[in-house]
Amino acid sequence: MESVTLDGVDRGLVHALQVDGRAAFAKVAQVLGVSENTVARRYRRLRSAGVLRVVGSVNGSLLGYTSWTIRIRCTPDAASALAAALARRPDTFWVHDLSGGTEISCTVQARDESERDDLLMDKLPRTGRVLDVSAHSLLGDGTGAGGWAGSEWLTEDQVARLRPDPPVPEDGVVDLDDGDHALLAALSRDGRTSYAELSAGTGWSESTVKRRLDHLRRTGVLVFDVDIPPAALGYRTEARLWMVVRPSALVRVLDAVSDHPETTFTAITTGRTNLVAAVVCRDSRDLHRYLTERVGALDDVHSLETAPLIRTVKRAGAVLPR
Repeated sequence: MESVTLDGVDRGLVHALQVDGRAAFAKVAQVLGVSENTVARRYRRLRSAGVLRVVGSVNGSLLGYTSWTIRIRCTPDAASALAAALARRPDTFWVHDLSGGTEISCTVQARDESERDDLLMDKLPRTGRVLDVSAHSLLGDGTGAGGWAGSEWLTEDQVARLRPDPPVPEDGVVDLDDGDHALLAALSRDGRTSYAELSAGTGWSESTVKRRLDHLRRTGVLVFDVDIPPAALGYRTEARLWMVVRPSALVRVLDAVSDHPETTFTAITTGRTNLVAAVVCRDSRDLHRYLTERVGALDDVHSLETAPLIRTVKRAGAVLPR
């Protein structure tokens, strides 16, 4: 990633794409009060510098997938290669090096038990330099998007002009065919891929691509994320938190932590700990304040493990070839 300084137009563009990752540049330009050419030029600049990418992500719960957060302790010489191997898998997301390069965390969306077992029971245990694997299932609806406000820039009125209609999930599990999988794979690499390119990749007509993309988005199966390093926005300290919370207070604590402006993700899990959170802070002093003042104020949190994030190998989208 190149070193790029973001000005007000750039910050407005980032926030606009977080509201609607496929918003037309003409619409974004109207909201920002600049020309369409300016928006397109700024996006290309940030995209080519490796700072900004829109990616299509799948809400696996609507497809019957199971989600897991995994912690792997390994020898320091194995961490980079192991994290890279995990990142290349299509079922992994948010792959990070933690704790000085002796621990890796990632999220896995498994389509079925055999896919889950392939990683958890076959691939990882056979790697000699893996010292310990801890897998925590993300339970039901017990997840939160987090209240992180570090990327916000637009006014409420500007956000309202960009915000798409909320999804309306269908009853039961949504079935996907081969064309849908090809469509989602292309969008995981670039969420703003044109309809013409998506048509070539799926074999569908552009009108069919648009109709199917709109359907997957409307049902909540397809969501668009902005892939941007928090450091580009001035936030240079990230951490993963694993908490033991009194069971009867889990939902209440989940809601409280999700509302923290430092939090990007929370979930109720199985395992030795029962609540996981991802937090983004400006620096280590800000993280210290967060842990002692915000988390420390939650009486139902009985214990807390904190692991600083050293390096991000993969975020929400597919890893791009170098």
